[in-house]
Amino acid sequence: MSIKILLLEDDLLFAETLTDLLEDSGYEVVHSPNGQNALDITFENKFDLYLLDINVPLIDGITLLQELRGANDFTPAVFLTSHKDKEVLKNSFLSGGDDYITKPFDTDELLLRIDAVLRRTKQDKTACIDLLCHDEIHKRILYDNVELELSKKEYELLLLLMQHANNAVPKEMITQELWTSSQSGSDGAIRVYINRIKQLLPHMEIQNIRGIGYRLVS
Repeated sequence: MSIKILLLEDDLLFAETLTDLLEDSGYEVVHSPNGQNALDITFENKFDLYLLDINVPLIDGITLLQELRGANDFTPAVFLTSHKDKEVLKNSFLSGGDDYITKPFDTDELLLRIDAVLRRTKQDKTACIDLLCHDEIHKRILYDNVELELSKKEYELLLLLMQHANNAVPKEMITQELWTSSQSGSDGAIRVYINRIKQLLPHMEIQNIRGIGYRLVS
């Protein structure tokens, strides 16, 4: 089965060039010229990778990915962008992006980055930290082979901590991951979810990094 890629790009000539490159490399490509159309397409199709331009009509690439992540869509995403502004690039990762490549780029580099992200994702289908394992296919987390009873936000928070194990996860990143732009999160709500996860995992350490966020220690 071929790997299916959603390409969000409003430059039609560039999109055609990219589509030809990717299809010649063995990928199946669905092109979308704007963010709203791309969002609609994801409701009806399952993709292995998103390639997202940032400055596109209707819904920009970063907002689109935030919407998808808020709907529990964790399909790996690579941003294609002419931006070199650090704040924009930071927001691309905070929105749930896995990598980015700045335009103009070498096509061989793009293919290498796509391959690296797909290989990493495949390895993470059931990623484990000690006895704590994430089953990406069935969207569940297990401890010592027993599935944890987690709410949607507890699941998202624990998964975020696992993805950044042994590193501090800023509260700002947690807020962006757990709540959409139209929702309001709070430090108090995060503490409630952290305490609940600690109760479920008494043999694992989750540190409170004062003034910054939280860290899962493995």
